[in-house]
Amino acid sequence: MERSLGLMCGAGALPALMASEARRRGWRVVAFAFARDTGAAAHAARVVPSDIAEMAPVIAALQSENVTGVLFSGKFWMGDLLRAEAVDDAHSAMARRAGGLLDGNIKAVLLATFGSMGIELLDQRPFLGAGLPGETVLGARAPTAEEWADVRRGLAVARAAADLSVGQTVVVRRGAVSAVEAIEGTTAAIRRGTALSGPGAAIVKAVGGEHDFRFDVPTIGPETIEAAAEGGATVVALEAERVFVHEREATARRADAASIALVSTRGAGA
Repeated sequence: MERSLGLMCGAGALPALMASEARRRGWRVVAFAFARDTGAAAHAARVVPSDIAEMAPVIAALQSENVTGVLFSGKFWMGDLLRAEAVDDAHSAMARRAGGLLDGNIKAVLLATFGSMGIELLDQRPFLGAGLPGETVLGARAPTAEEWADVRRGLAVARAAADLSVGQTVVVRRGAVSAVEAIEGTTAAIRRGTALSGPGAAIVKAVGGEHDFRFDVPTIGPETIEAAAEGGATVVALEAERVFVHEREATARRADAASIALVSTRGAGA
């Protein structure tokens, strides 16, 4: 019997990619559209327009479609939860169980909610194809020795921030950290950091040691490189095998055009 997958679609291009891969793997995809124009509809048997403040219709659709697996895809902003005011009873009940809006609390409530319905929350990585690069230089040039020093510094800070559920991206120049990502997201953090650091910064994205890939796969793409180039950054580094590169070839081309060293690394460097 065909399995039904509930695809929770946030912003960006990942929902379309993951819906396509899920369908290729034999799932019947029910796309819950929390963002517009995700592209998942082309691969879905049904699209359910959804709102973060209204959980009752989401729960009802999961039950009526006999969903057995749920997959998060795309970007969901903590700010959406903070701004949600006119919420339904189901959302309110989940919020009360969560208490503070910390990642761990929200994850525990979601897992409990899905579990009570007999639904498994799935790891996102098998639905990303070959998009998690290993230790490699992705663009035309490797970082210089000085840039590698900033990358190593950035990895240490970014991992610590991610472990504390603060953010995953930092901006570093000559060892000084000019920005740590918070709820504003990667692109806004890059713009803020490069405005403070001036040209020559390293943008570093890393993942916490206990990161749960069922909820989020950290991602960069052409927009990341565009923001880095606009701010005069010279390096964009991501943690190997733990950060997804969207549109890898286009991302590398944009980095090369801006003379940005684009590297996937575990932190050894030069």
